[in-house]
Amino acid sequence: MKYFTTEIKTNLENAPKQPVTLSCYIPDNSPDIDTNRLHPAVVVLPGGAYGFTSDRENEAVALKYISEGICAFVLKYHVAPVRFPVALCEALLSVLYVRDHADEYHIDPDNISVCGFSAGGHLAASTGVFWNHDYIFKLLSIEPDKIKPNKLILSYPVITSGEYAHRGSFENLLGDEKENEKWLEFNSLEKQVTKDTPETFIWHTYDDEAVPVQNSMMFASALIEHKVPTELHIYKSGCHGLSLGNYLVYGDKKYGDSHMSSDWIDKAVRFIYN
Repeated sequence: MKYFTTEIKTNLENAPKQPVTLSCYIPDNSPDIDTNRLHPAVVVLPGGAYGFTSDRENEAVALKYISEGICAFVLKYHVAPVRFPVALCEALLSVLYVRDHADEYHIDPDNISVCGFSAGGHLAASTGVFWNHDYIFKLLSIEPDKIKPNKLILSYPVITSGEYAHRGSFENLLGDEKENEKWLEFNSLEKQVTKDTPETFIWHTYDDEAVPVQNSMMFASALIEHKVPTELHIYKSGCHGLSLGNYLVYGDKKYGDSHMSSDWIDKAVRFIYN
């Protein structure tokens, strides 16, 4: 495996001068197996209410993906006090980086997923609904197909700015514009789904008290309405922010202890390959 970091930088007016870090985990091709194998890739976006990026949804997730032969790229995108649309542009530029280096890293350029958790799920879903939006093209001036995610993997995602919103995420995302109906509506992603939204895998827990399960259900419903292939898993119980749901991401769990939702990652890997 190769591990290295690179920098992602936007030229937006409201973006900080310092770039953000993209951590890259690349499996080696072995002559014992297949030196020419093309791997799927996934850009991982940790959660944290757009106020921080959680370590529980960072390296452990990337290593699980790479153990399944999937190239993983973890983005520590800008958070508050940096505001929309900086993180979205950084996520899309990360997809561009992966696609531009597909030959070098033995990546299938037509199988690049974006996987996000909580507010990172909102960011991942945003890449899926806005990759070909005129607003983004005006900001980045990049051919949309180059920044298009092929698949989305959303873990207990923030989606709606309406009745079931996680208000803290939208306050951090929008700052002084947090009451601006135009930008709240724009970032209520169940309203932004089109037939061009990538096929999507979603999981959530029924009794999530931080981000209500209705967020996932509303996004899934919009996907189905637009005939976008969708896989949705709702586990009957579990707190918010479970990540892998095992000892790797929780200091109080012992090896072998795992939450009922911990099989989501195996389902997501199958979704990526199929």
